[in-house]
Amino acid sequence: MTVVNIAIIVIGLTCVPAAYRMVIGPSNADRVIAADLLIFATVGLLALFGIRGGSDYTFDIVLVTSLVGFLGALSLARALLGGRR
Repeated sequence: MTVVNIAIIVIGLTCVPAAYRMVIGPSNADRVIAADLLIFATVGLLALFGIRGGSDYTFDIVLVTSLVGFLGALSLARALLGGRR
């Protein structure tokens, strides 16, 4: 088993408690943090699959996914603050 495969397993296992926290989380802030963790775990998994598969276009997908995750985190934080700055 290579290091990349082990990293894929570890990051995949971190998604389980994050998904649980996103569904069961006691507050909306917990849900936002868990969703942010899931997005960036997905980014890590996509990058590792790209490394393992050797595909050229994976970097573009990782870049777009991380940008969408960042903008989603900003918008959810703004929604939690009630639109205040």
